[in-house]
Amino acid sequence: MELKSNEPTGPIDKRWTEHKANSKLVAPHNRRKHTVIVVGSGLAGGAAAATLGELGYRVKCFCFQDSPRRAHSIAAQGGINAAKNYQNDGDSIYRLFYDTVKGGDFRARESNVYRLAELSVEIIDQAVAQGVPFAREYGGLLANRSFGGAQVSRTFYARGQTGQQLLLGAYAGLARQIDAGTVKMYPRTEMLDLIVHEGRARGIVTRNLISGKLEAHVADVVVLATGGYGNVFYLSTNAKGSNATATWRAHRKGALFANPCYTQIHPTCIPRSGEAQSKLTLMSESLRNDGRVWVPRKKEDCDKDPKTIPEKDRYYYLEERYPAFGNLVPRDVASRNAMYVCEDDGLGVGPKVGDEPRRAVYLDFADAISRLGKDVVIERYGNLFEMYERITGDDPVETPMRIYPATHYTMGGLWVDYNLESTIPGLFVGGEANFSDHGANRLGASALMQGLADGYFVLPFTIGNYLGTVRQVSPLEDDDAICRDAIRDVKARIEKLMNAPSPKHGPDHFHRLLGNIIWRYCGMSRSRDGLKEALRQIPVLREQFYQELKITPTKDEGINQTLERAGRLEDFFELGELMCIDALEREESCGGHFRVEHQVDGEAKRDDENFQHAAAWAWTGDTAAPKLHKEALSFEYVKPTMRSYK
Repeated sequence: MELKSNEPTGPIDKRWTEHKANSKLVAPHNRRKHTVIVVGSGLAGGAAAATLGELGYRVKCFCFQDSPRRAHSIAAQGGINAAKNYQNDGDSIYRLFYDTVKGGDFRARESNVYRLAELSVEIIDQAVAQGVPFAREYGGLLANRSFGGAQVSRTFYARGQTGQQLLLGAYAGLARQIDAGTVKMYPRTEMLDLIVHEGRARGIVTRNLISGKLEAHVADVVVLATGGYGNVFYLSTNAKGSNATATWRAHRKGALFANPCYTQIHPTCIPRSGEAQSKLTLMSESLRNDGRVWVPRKKEDCDKDPKTIPEKDRYYYLEERYPAFGNLVPRDVASRNAMYVCEDDGLGVGPKVGDEPRRAVYLDFADAISRLGKDVVIERYGNLFEMYERITGDDPVETPMRIYPATHYTMGGLWVDYNLESTIPGLFVGGEANFSDHGANRLGASALMQGLADGYFVLPFTIGNYLGTVRQVSPLEDDDAICRDAIRDVKARIEKLMNAPSPKHGPDHFHRLLGNIIWRYCGMSRSRDGLKEALRQIPVLREQFYQELKITPTKDEGINQTLERAGRLEDFFELGELMCIDALEREESCGGHFRVEHQVDGEAKRDDENFQHAAAWAWTGDTAAPKLHKEALSFEYVKPTMRSYK
């Protein structure tokens, strides 16, 4: 299979404009003849559904939550990037483009990244028009703060609730279209398969999470905007319901999965506190604007009250190692260095969990409080401080926070071209569910930017171009044979899970074991031997899962959250194996993919000669033998160099 990016040529700052000018259009009176399915109602899905409904398409929007307002986009805290240059500090569309390509360690497609930077300025205007309450300066202009991987202030924010406020803006547009009748909402409904008819994506199979009923829904276009797969690690900052089932089931139907080993570890999370913990909590990267990261210089000080440790005995390791960026180095760099000082140097702080070494570093606001005053710091981060105190019992104003890296975002996802169309015609993928914009490492505050760019500005054009181009598509109804067959196949998978030969353990038991394997061997650092060991252990555990899975209640009708978790975990087993295969095949270090065999003084060492490509994997039916396809990456405007933040 030849992977065609379908990106336009010519000057990079003109490509998106020229592409839109040359795209096919669907006239207003014809849009109401077309049905579009949107799976997911977060920033990418909600924005796409609202915009497509506003254009006049008939939209069916599905989410497994009870309301679109509960999509996981609501959990994003720190902000959204945009090249407005309100601070007059040298920012520009090109600078945001450059920082994003460099931050992703030169493993993203230039055309897509430039378009993202270009659209960033329009996103802010859209959000302000919707009433999103961004922070403002005294003179009334929108305020900005800094995030990792940049030397300018370009991040717009609404205290620590930016994702929530942006989602409410998108939801307002979505609710308007639901009321207008152009969008029909299907809450508490999960996609379990993709219907491919005559080589095109034409619908989905869903399960109603209240009644258990399986249904087929057909359309002219299917959009997946279902987020990432961070929960494959079990412990992550993702909501417990976040999963990869929609994208993985599409992968099994022919959509290539790209760069699955590119997973992001966020450096600013509340550390694990117990062996029975089921998820982790994010502390926004924005805290690193005013918080200073340090550990004691002496091992004997690690269990002392941090306020009693004198300044000379504090090791501000990011400031010392990376003076140009300090505490605002990119996430992969900050995370690895936290691992080094805790596990290699033995300087971790906080309580131990079991027999493990201390895994936490301090994030200290004392200097900022002394310089700016307590009220200013609390105004900037108050809800984050309150969240931290409620979870840990410590007041960050009085004592430093304890933080440690945790699984957060995934840069891998379904492969898409410049139009955000997958390798299955008619299947479009937006937001974190695709692979397109972040390369091997996402810069902070760029997830919200990508989700809204895809939903508001890219998909409405490219879907119109697809519908304006396609001719002579056979009609398809919900009860046609191909739909009945798809429902039958989903039913068979459910029955297999419900009828394990020797039921003993619930899905969480197996998920925790799988997560331990993935974190240990395919987490912050990977090695050849470790990945091979993971690929030995995962199939063994998966077979045990099929033999010993216990689902209660023992019926698949009605509400059955154990069955939901089991189906999602079944996909995580297959995806986790592909992550390790991809990490083993990529014999280099880049961004969040850190192979211990390929480094220079603890920094990632790329191999541009052999691995300057996106790795897109095809499903073959054998989880141990997927087929690799490569999209070569070329760089006309940003010359690949070894990243340096010193």
